[in-house]
Amino acid sequence: MTISDISTPAYVLDEKKLRKNLEILKEVSGESGAKILLAQKAFSMFGVYPLIEKYLAGTTASGLFEAKLAHETFHGENHVFCPAYTEKEMAEILKICDHVIFNSVNQLEVHRPAWEKGKALIGLRINPEHSTQECHEIYDPCAKGSRLGITLANFPHELPKGVSGLHFHTLCEQGFAPLAETFAAVEEKFGKYLKEIRWINLGGGHHITKPDYDRAGLVSLIKSIKEKYGLEVYLEPGEAVAIDAGYLYTKVMDIVENGMPILILDTSAACHMPDVLEMPYRPPLKNAGLPGEKAYTCRLSSCTCLAGDVIGDYSFDSMHSVGDTLVFEDMAIYSMVKNNTFNGMPLPDIDVLHEDGSLEIVKRFGYEDFKNRLS
Repeated sequence: MTISDISTPAYVLDEKKLRKNLEILKEVSGESGAKILLAQKAFSMFGVYPLIEKYLAGTTASGLFEAKLAHETFHGENHVFCPAYTEKEMAEILKICDHVIFNSVNQLEVHRPAWEKGKALIGLRINPEHSTQECHEIYDPCAKGSRLGITLANFPHELPKGVSGLHFHTLCEQGFAPLAETFAAVEEKFGKYLKEIRWINLGGGHHITKPDYDRAGLVSLIKSIKEKYGLEVYLEPGEAVAIDAGYLYTKVMDIVENGMPILILDTSAACHMPDVLEMPYRPPLKNAGLPGEKAYTCRLSSCTCLAGDVIGDYSFDSMHSVGDTLVFEDMAIYSMVKNNTFNGMPLPDIDVLHEDGSLEIVKRFGYEDFKNRLS
């Protein structure tokens, strides 16, 4: 089976591009001595974990279910952070995780009787209160009133017994300079604790595999942290692992007119790429341009009942027809992990385009997947 045989809608993971990202991350790890983890919140397609684990040191989870997935399908370190854990969750987590990170001293102490009996390394998430983002506050852990991480004013004067590491995650789709700024803020506010811990996690949001990312700067910073403080350094990118390595194939089902041609697709922003509406985000489309850039400008929409289920306006060299296939790019991250079945929309197939050109259907969804979600 090849890409020409594809059934739409379908997410397609490009194995060759995924490997390229992984090779870059492994090179950074090798040069810097840092351990790099896959943040499963962005990409948890465990069918390709056997490939990823050849390059990365492990995974990081945002809760019990992701931690269990990593434990069952990925051979490597298993880290977890969550703003709060239940007693039942903690009992399971301590059986399978190597690092457990708490969001508050209260959570640390509530679960102390459990984790003190276990072997997991324990960390605290800090909030350096240094925002470097220009995006919406919804993505800024350092925004005013953020619940994520302990501010210096709320951090104990003495490092709590049993805590061996600190974690911060403040970036979102950013380059190296914001990380350097943020670590300087961490040193200024939490420097004395850096001399008492054994490891530090610099979080995610680093666009390490983007062509313009200053990887030499990152390597230099990590080396300086290791040399100055003697710490094991972790990074936990999600997007950098699978960025630009996935597509969403869709077909034109109908074309209606209302001020411009509106292409109704068999995919949906609301259901299959929620970040389009949430961020908002304009996904790249193969062979298309900005509105007015090419001869024909069209609005791309879906067949849900949501009036605002619009992917965006794009221009083309020639007018599309019913039955044509369109290919959205950069659809591996924060797409499959966020999709839903609103309106009873079918979930797209999940395919892998192997390096030899063959196409493998990894997962196909049907009516039962929709039906069994709610009863």
